[in-house]
Amino acid sequence: MIQRFIELGEGYSDIYELIELARANRHRLSGLFAFHTVKNGRPVTSCVVVLHPTDPGDFQPLYICREGIPNPRVKPNKRYDLFAQLAKELGMEIIHLEVKPSTFFAELDLYYQHLIGIMRMNRFIPPLQ
Repeated sequence: MIQRFIELGEGYSDIYELIELARANRHRLSGLFAFHTVKNGRPVTSCVVVLHPTDPGDFQPLYICREGIPNPRVKPNKRYDLFAQLAKELGMEIIHLEVKPSTFFAELDLYYQHLIGIMRMNRFIPPLQ
């Protein structure tokens, strides 16, 4: 199985595409996540939509709007409210995780590998077979 993050942007207008991806693929929806961190002194959140793996192909996409949305626990905002409304509409709970910021890693790929490791360890996504 291949699990890969697909970055849509930082969530300024990309959040709308993330929401539409979840709605259009509700039959494949595996989970909704909010990764909270502090980046450059600002509390921010990444919103993530995880789909079940493709069949055939065994590819599991994890769509992300990375670190551009203010952390709603610190500063309520409309963009995160839209993501929360999506969860309610689809009958899902958002899984909240505190993570290191992407700037902690030398390369963005290492950041995404770290997140996949956390998600596998917590059994939010399946391990490699």
